[in-house]
Amino acid sequence: MTHTQESATNPRSSVLGTLRGKHVLITGTTGFLGKVVLEKLIRTVPDIGGIHLLIRGNKRHPDARARFLEEIVTSSVFERLREEDNDGFEAFVEQKVHCVTGEVTEPSFGLDAGEFADLAQSLDAVINSAASVNFREELDKALAINTLSLDNVAGLAACNPRLAVIQVSTCYVNGMNSGDVQETIIAPAGEPVPRHPDGHYETDALIRLLEDKIADVRARYSGKVLEKKLVELGIREANRYGWSDTYTFTKWLGEQRLMALLKDRALTILRPSIIESALEEPAPGWIEGVKVADAIILAYAREKVTVFPGKRSGIIDVIPVDLVANSIILSLAEALAEASDHRVYQCCSGGSNPVSLGRFIDLLMAEAKANHASYEQLFYRRPSKPFLAINRKLFDALVGGARIPLGIADRLLKLVGHSRELKLLRNLDTTRSLATIFGFYTAPDYVFQNDRLMALSDRMGELDQMLFPVDARRIDWSIYLRKIHLAGLNRYALKERKLHSLRARKSQRKAA
Repeated sequence: MTHTQESATNPRSSVLGTLRGKHVLITGTTGFLGKVVLEKLIRTVPDIGGIHLLIRGNKRHPDARARFLEEIVTSSVFERLREEDNDGFEAFVEQKVHCVTGEVTEPSFGLDAGEFADLAQSLDAVINSAASVNFREELDKALAINTLSLDNVAGLAACNPRLAVIQVSTCYVNGMNSGDVQETIIAPAGEPVPRHPDGHYETDALIRLLEDKIADVRARYSGKVLEKKLVELGIREANRYGWSDTYTFTKWLGEQRLMALLKDRALTILRPSIIESALEEPAPGWIEGVKVADAIILAYAREKVTVFPGKRSGIIDVIPVDLVANSIILSLAEALAEASDHRVYQCCSGGSNPVSLGRFIDLLMAEAKANHASYEQLFYRRPSKPFLAINRKLFDALVGGARIPLGIADRLLKLVGHSRELKLLRNLDTTRSLATIFGFYTAPDYVFQNDRLMALSDRMGELDQMLFPVDARRIDWSIYLRKIHLAGLNRYALKERKLHSLRARKSQRKAA
């Protein structure tokens, strides 16, 4: 009997006891976090009644089950399950994973009224992790999935008064507020928004205003210009109310909308900070795709970026994805065991185990210089340039000043027949683009706190703290950043280089 099987029959686990026989709907399992939540539930909670997945069909796989089998079950996130007990994994998927073809942004998820009501009645809880995490999304798209889709989640709860709702948000709904950020409702840092006596902010009028502005832009533009204008509108409105980008603004609006719609109902809002590769589960370093910090790491590794706007003393709040998944599962168990009003938890590292941006950069550079050859997909050679975090005004002056002569040189070269863009100019534009998207997150003047989440973990007891750890103090930043995270990026996130092609090109150059 495996350790997990022993734990599953152990009555001291309040989480496993509560989830036994329960049916849970998860949205967003085609995404990074959703996959980890699904894997952990399958591996650790074999007695769960059923896991229902809302999955949108696509051109290749119009049916949710087909897409699940082709795009989700095949993920490397399930390698551990397959290695430990492939037959058991296949049986669980066949018997307990139920796929629902639907779209979270459509009324009733695109189901007819009867199907929607039947789905609601078959469930005990819903974990909504569907979102657009594009920081510069077109405003209409961001509103649709991050804000307005929550009407449909609330509609599901309206069909079943017992349904517990876990909403995955983000710590960065804090926006441009400074100081310690507690697990409470966040006030806008910009233009004021009316506040309801119950505590949440009244956003109906604001959302109608945003929809009117979207309609006005649509009436005046089309094609790629329309897309650009909707992106600009999102950033402008986010800045107006106190957020750095459209993603965090629309996620804040979503929190307020859900609190209003689920008044006097069980609702837990779980806010992670910057989610990165797994600390331990399902495998150290497991990650899918390039995340927030990774885009900058990758640009440094490829020697495209040497300076970046940032505050070396600021706390960059990174949290491994498995700690976030565990936080969601603890929140789920609590919501099912103790129906209550509204709870807010933050899964973060800044308040308990802070790592400064300066140390973050220094650890990554030290590993790159010492062991770059161990990460053949990430580093093509030993980085020869430093990576410097500098004041934003100085960064803008340096980059703006350098671009003028480089732009002139590039135009002159093209006049004399050079078709390729000047490499220095390309690198400068990459730096500016990354700074535009991520610059806010590298100059933090806030620290996220998670006292309530830690108190929840303490209430669950020692066995559940072992099975579902959420404590960021478990992270040794030197080991995590230097050995676990970079190795995970190299193995899981980056495609294998075609070394034979590289060697062939080198051979051709030598022959010439």
